[in-house]
Amino acid sequence: MSEREINQYRLTDTEEPTDEMLAYIMHEVAEEARRTNEEAMDRYFNEINDIYQQKYGKNCSSIR
Repeated sequence: MSEREINQYRLTDTEEPTDEMLAYIMHEVAEEARRTNEEAMDRYFNEINDIYQQKYGKNCSSIR
């Protein structure tokens, strides 16, 4: 199944997706969730480090 076919498919109640389509869609969603979670964790720890350094100085080691 090509990426073009996947991009043209729309989840509707009139046409059931194939197992291959569902597997591809679920894989893509999982990858995006992993990526956005990693970005959120990075932002979170960067903020904590910034706050920590403001309070205790820049010579202290980072949290992460």
